Amino acid sequence: QVQLVDSGGGLVQAGGSLRLSCTASGRTVRNRAMGWFRQAPGKEREFVGTISWNGASTYYADSVKGRFTISRDNAKNTVYLQLNSLKPEDTAVYYCALAPSYYGGNHDRDYDYWGQGTQVTVSS
Repeated sequence: QVQLVDSGGGLVQAGGSLRLSCTASGRTVRNRAMGWFRQAPGKEREFVGTISWNGASTYYADSVKGRFTISRDNAKNTVYLQLNSLKPEDTAVYYCALAPSYYGGNHDRDYDYWGQGTQVTVSS
């Protein structure tokens, strides 16, 4: 079993930055892709981005491309999501997820373990 713990959320003004972390325990995740999703109130969960098992490949949703960056430190079993130039519409609960493969997709069915989520609130 794998446990994922999301952290780093908070309240920030528009234009500000945050860095989210997701640390895995229970087994190593260095050979598996990881992804980030978010869910705003009253909306479905949506894909944010994904990073390959070795960090060499990343893919982002158009809505965050150029503003958000995913990275990972396999020695620490941790993946990061750097959020820059935040907008009020980025307000959501952010979830990390672990894929059962080297490369992840852009749908939640592509992932089999999930963090508990961390709240990001962007004020205007």
